[in-house]
Amino acid sequence: MSMRINHVIIYGRLNDELEQILSTQCDKTFTYVTDDTLTQELLDCSDAFVGFRLVPGFEYHRLKWIHCLGAGVDGVIKYLPGDADTLLTRTVGPFGEKIAEYCLSYMLRDLQWHPAFERQQARRAWQTLVPRNLAGQRVVVFGTGAIGRRVAQVLSFLGASVVGVSRRGEQNVHFTRVWSIDDVLNRSTASPLSCVDWIINTMPLTSATRNLFEDKFFAACQGAALINVGRGESVDNEALLRALDAGRIRCAILDVFEEEPLPTDSPLWQRQDIFITPHISAVTTAREAADCLLSTLAEIERGSARTSNQVDFQAGY
Repeated sequence: MSMRINHVIIYGRLNDELEQILSTQCDKTFTYVTDDTLTQELLDCSDAFVGFRLVPGFEYHRLKWIHCLGAGVDGVIKYLPGDADTLLTRTVGPFGEKIAEYCLSYMLRDLQWHPAFERQQARRAWQTLVPRNLAGQRVVVFGTGAIGRRVAQVLSFLGASVVGVSRRGEQNVHFTRVWSIDDVLNRSTASPLSCVDWIINTMPLTSATRNLFEDKFFAACQGAALINVGRGESVDNEALLRALDAGRIRCAILDVFEEEPLPTDSPLWQRQDIFITPHISAVTTAREAADCLLSTLAEIERGSARTSNQVDFQAGY
């Protein structure tokens, strides 16, 4: 059954750019709101809400459609009842490519000894360190969706050995093997985490991935580097610090955090073995957001049984 969408609320940092791009959509009414201008009355007379997250304190159940401008939807789902029948979709685009390049940049930086050479240059010290190759590096990617698969493709092409971890452990051609989360956490024999060089998290935030990387997880590691481009709430920061101190994790590259911006008094800032970026590994551009928004809207109004980017409320992605 087709769904007619006439009035759309748009909220977030891309408002000004989206207003310019969407100005040609004459048959739709787009209302651009901020925290100060959003009202319940406006929500109640609208068909759809578009934003990176929902604004707490409002009811959204009367909406026909909610569209998330980012790939992650945890900032939307947590404000909706579990039995919500509102259609929820998310932005899809070149996120896998962007995140693969982000991960590759930090991996090469490490393998080519960039931090060490920067320190040597500051001391005017001439000391040879032989660069290591990406080929032969052992990588485990948590998340085998579109983003995780693209990361695996790029790293495998350059010679790395890449295994995956997913909720159910379904095998995938882009990985040499795929483990389930339970396989990794509950193995009575040697953990697959004990023989990898890199751990990359691309998983969405769900009940299964919240605090996934905690003391029990890190206890199985033997000096891997951690890259988190999934969700900040998946990592127990206190456990990470203990793992770094114990040498279980040799360094961490963190792009996402439970609280953003990361508070200035966070102990994460002070570590030389932690590299922090401000959630930039896969930034949604206004053009990407508009293209996906309009294509999703067209699918909805054509009456597609299921849109290509529809979110499963129960799964959380």
